Amino acid sequence: MANEALGVPQISLARWWGSDDERRQLADELCRSCHTIGFLTIVDHGLEPGLLDEVFEMMHRLFALPEADKRLIDKHNSPHFRGWEATGSEYTNNRPDIREQVDLWSEWPARDDPHPAYLRLLGPNQWFPDDVLTGFRDLMDRWFVQVGELARRLMALMAIGLGLEPDTFEQRFGDEQMSLTKLIHYPPTPPGSAGVNAHHDAGFVTILAPGPTPGLEIRDPDGDWVPVEAAPGALVINIGEMLQAMSGNYFVATPHRVITSAERYSAAYFHGPSLDTPLAPLTLPDRIVEAVAASPRHAGATWMATRDETTAGIADMASSTRPDTYGQQLWNYFSRSYPDLVAAHHPDA
Repeated sequence: MANEALGVPQISLARWWGSDDERRQLADELCRSCHTIGFLTIVDHGLEPGLLDEVFEMMHRLFALPEADKRLIDKHNSPHFRGWEATGSEYTNNRPDIREQVDLWSEWPARDDPHPAYLRLLGPNQWFPDDVLTGFRDLMDRWFVQVGELARRLMALMAIGLGLEPDTFEQRFGDEQMSLTKLIHYPPTPPGSAGVNAHHDAGFVTILAPGPTPGLEIRDPDGDWVPVEAAPGALVINIGEMLQAMSGNYFVATPHRVITSAERYSAAYFHGPSLDTPLAPLTLPDRIVEAVAASPRHAGATWMATRDETTAGIADMASSTRPDTYGQQLWNYFSRSYPDLVAAHHPDA
């Protein structure tokens, strides 16, 4: 009932494979949720049957490994910020997140001349030897392909709902698209902490397999924290700051966090373009521009603060800073989330 009140619906994507009118109706429904609250859940998403079960079974095996095996892909060994990290390694708004995770990014050749600094994010993932975690790389390759295809369908629908051509976003996304998967293990959240502290996502669109254990909460326009519930097999979709920027604030990045009373697993996919993709707003129909201007919440939507801004006292999600490119946005994210790793691997950045 709380989700109903917030306008966080469950939407079936079955109409994607229907008539042009059905697809347009679906696009309008999807965009209404992205505009009003920035969150929704989806079913009939087209992922291979059984894929989600395989991913969760793999996460249980992965996070049950001895620490010595997990440290074979320790993120401290990667100048490209990929691999396993222990609980409390990532910081959100200068506060540690109480979760253990493995980060995997789209793989591109590392640059010999990594300037601007965000080009240092390009490089290889760290993979477990197959005798340590059988089938891990093959499963993650399948996951990236299928969830990436789903993300492109969602972004085509968003373009249609904005009154644009379906391939508008894909045309801007470039040839070296950089997307992230986080495989996450949350222990029960200690009092006064959070599995992940309140934040906006940095990218374009997030696809989350939330698992059966509750804990995800969003902050509604009145400032109240409300749980997000998803049916078995459903995925949670939310908007990131990059899509907020490109849509001229018509779509909103909604604050969210995780606080869980029980052990929790989830798999998140953050869809992204080439690092040099500019973040200038799209040219949008008058009805979209007018809707933003008429809504103080949309017109005044803010961003996550940089590490320096947070230290200087600017509120966590009240920054007016606007990076020019997706790469600059990601570099801001890593600088505030992993200051020790940035200092260790990139002292000149």
